[in-house]
Parts: sequence; C-alpha cells; structure tokens
Amino acid sequence: MFLYNLLLTLALPWMWGRLWWKARAEPEYAARMPERFGILPSHLPKNAIWFHCVSAGETIGAAPMIRELHGRLPDVPILVTTMTPAGAARARALFGDAVAHCRAPYDFPWAVDRCLKQLRPRALVLVETELWPNLVVRTAATAPVFLINARLSARSHARYAIVPRLIGRVLGNLSAVLCQYEDSAERFRDLGLPAPRAQVTGSVKFDVDLPPVFAKDAGVWIAGSTHPPEEEIVLDAHARLRTRFPHLRLLLVPRHVTRAPAVLRLATRRGLSARLQSNASEQPVDVVVGDVMGTLGGLYGEADVAFLGGSLDDTGGHNPIEAAVHGRPMVMGPERRNFEEVCRRFEDAGCLHLARNAEELADAVAECIADPGRRQREGAAARQVVMDNAGATRRTVDALRGWLTDTDARTSPVFEGP
Repeated sequence: MFLYNLLLTLALPWMWGRLWWKARAEPEYAARMPERFGILPSHLPKNAIWFHCVSAGETIGAAPMIRELHGRLPDVPILVTTMTPAGAARARALFGDAVAHCRAPYDFPWAVDRCLKQLRPRALVLVETELWPNLVVRTAATAPVFLINARLSARSHARYAIVPRLIGRVLGNLSAVLCQYEDSAERFRDLGLPAPRAQVTGSVKFDVDLPPVFAKDAGVWIAGSTHPPEEEIVLDAHARLRTRFPHLRLLLVPRHVTRAPAVLRLATRRGLSARLQSNASEQPVDVVVGDVMGTLGGLYGEADVAFLGGSLDDTGGHNPIEAAVHGRPMVMGPERRNFEEVCRRFEDAGCLHLARNAEELADAVAECIADPGRRQREGAAARQVVMDNAGATRRTVDALRGWLTDTDARTSPVFEGP
C-alpha cells in the first residue's frame, strides 16, 4: 500500500496534464475540479448510500437498482459519484434532483479521507469493477463496501495477480461481491476474496424495458460505440456492401461523440455523402455519424443489423444488450472480454456473429440484409436471451436491502490482509 500511494503521488503531475489535455476536447473535464480532490459541495447528504458508477455505462446499468432501492428505503439518501463528463450527464438525466451527485475523488489517501469526513456514508456500493485501494480500505473502516454487478475478465485477473498482497487487502475489505457470472466469482476467490462473500446474481444489464419491435425494409445498418481504427474498417465494409445494396445506409456512432467530426471526414474522404446526426437535413446520405450523446440505444432500433464496437480493437467490446432489446441480429469482432459471458449467450442463440475484418463484416451484414426471415428469427432470439436472463436487479436490491438494514453488517471488523 505504501508503494502504491508513493507511485500515485508521483503520478499527480501526469494526472493534471491528462485532465488538461482531455478538457481541450471536452471542457467538462475541467469542471468541478475540487471534487476530484475530495473538496465536495456542502449540500451533499450525510449518511447516504454511496453508489460509485464511474462513467455513463455503469450509471445506466445501475439506474434501475438505485431507483428500486430508493423506493424500498425512501428515508435513506442516495449519492451517485462518477468520474467522466458522460457519467455526470447521464446521472443528471436519469435521476434529476431525486439523487445527489458529485465527482468521485481520485484515490489519494488525503482526498479520500477528506471526502469520507464530510459524507460519513452509510455504505459504499461499487458498480462493476472499480477497486481503488484507498477508497475501499478507508471506507471499510467505518462502513460496509459492496461490489455489485461485478465482472472480472481473465486479463484483469492476471493483472491483479501481479500485486497479490495489495489486491488481497482490498478484496478482504469488501463485505460482499455480487458477480454477474460464476467465472468472475471464481477469479475473485482465486485472488483472495473469502469464498462466502462471492455470490452470483447475474447481470443487471439484462433488466431493461423491452421496446416495441418495428418491422423495417432492409436499408440501414448501424455500427455503435466504435473506436479508432474501427471506423475505417466499418467504412470499408460499407463500401463493399453498397456494391450489392446500392441504397444501403450506415449509422456510424463513435463511442466518444467528440470524435464525430473526425469520423465524418473519414467518410467524406472515401467519396461517401455524409452528415452529422445533429444536422437535421432531409437530404438522404450514405452515412449518418452520431454526435448526440445518449441516443445510441434508440438508434439501434432504426437499423436492421448492428455491429457492436470496441471489438475490433483492444477495448474489449461493448454491451450487446442495447441492440438485442430492439430485436436485431448482431455482429462483433473477436475482442469481447468486457462482456464475455453475455456474448456467449447470444452466440449460443445464433443471433451474434463473428467478424475479424472489413470483408467478414460486410459478409455477415449482407447475409442478414438479404434474408428478412433470418433477421426476424435472430431478432426474436436476441430478445428471448434478454428475457431469459432478467432478474439480477431484484436479486441485487434484495441483498443490499438486507445488508443495509442489518446493524451487524455496518459494524463488521475490517480485514487487514496479509
């Protein structure tokens, strides 16, 4: 822990520089800067249940749990913290004034201590796998710390295993870990989490309201949450597809909307007509580039086939459920570690296909575009997978409510680790 804090302190100038660099493209990164160092607004509630959600994806996934828990414990305040501007924007949009929000502190011990002194949280609930050592260990001294909707890939497991004493101490201070699937639970146990504290509840991302499915004439496909160089691969695939389907259009939505102008230039350089989503022109174009935050989920419903980004680079893939709920066949690249178990369920149902390059991507999309019956069958299968795997939100909230109303859970001894 001493070495970790020393390295963290030495990295402080780099962190300032990174914030400054990101703020050039997204000014919100420079906003509310004191909160990142534990200097919080005075109006934040004390003794709240603190959910740490990091970015937009975790915030969206945690929203049903937060709402249900708030309904079951209406007199207990709830605080949501995020690290990114996208996460902050989603928190405001999803909760309004019903839930308090601020930026989470960086993991400096003095910043965490300052934050805890003001908040005095009833409990800290970490969403997915945000295991910051100082945040976990120092909070656990006075309040239980839970990790929910947890996932741990083989790659992350190997990285954590490099520092067994540090990760052992962090895991030992967790009151419970609610994992998406058994493979993650087993990896946590292997790293030193006491076996009784690891439970499997499923992924809360399956607990979504299923929108109506609209039958469409095959004419649009979507590539969602793409990263560089995926946009170039997608555009190359689109060029191949248009030789067979001349009127086919592409919705291309980069993961970070600030990159939309650069993606638009990639399309126009290839001779494709293109516009930004925010440009409400009625003129038909070959490519529409998404640049409006928070609209991707709805855009999947406008397409006939969906490619899920972050899977042809080293990102590890993005959530396929967002497309599946609209009853659409899906295509992904081979990098899927972020949603390995989720993807396996869709693959087994025959509605998620592999593409490793532009040629394979074009072929996979073409097969679905050309066969309306296949699109309908695979879309129905995708929605069925979502329905079959629902229920994790209720199980998670049941567990949290039980622990949070148990005084023994709030006063359990802190595990000091090896």
